[in-house]
Amino acid sequence: MIVHPAVIVHGLADARAALAPGLPVTLLSAPGAAAFAGCLWWKGIVAAARTANPETESIDILDCADASGMAMGALRSGVCRLVLWRQAPGWDAVAAIAARQKGFVLFRAPPALDLGERNAIRRLHGWLRDLGASGA
Repeated sequence: MIVHPAVIVHGLADARAALAPGLPVTLLSAPGAAAFAGCLWWKGIVAAARTANPETESIDILDCADASGMAMGALRSGVCRLVLWRQAPGWDAVAAIAARQKGFVLFRAPPALDLGERNAIRRLHGWLRDLGASGA
């Protein structure tokens, strides 16, 4: 499992900004985004951002919080890298299905730069460069 430095994105503009430096990155949804935005929204912004920056190495992870049903829906739609809290019902089954789809389920989100925070965009390049160099 490869997880590049993670950046929390809240929409297409954030996803494009995260990919723009051309450094390996993990696009991470906001906490619980599967429940309030949905997996098809996530697929759409990730696809559009990658179209604009096709050479940038990236993976994407959808945060499902404790919503096992949303995680299963995400897997059915082809989103196979997820955050699902360990105490969520059916965690083992969700993780097994994700693994069969060559994905994974994390029980907590990786450390990430949240592009929704003030001045985060100014720190983006350094975040990706420094964590990428350290192998995080």
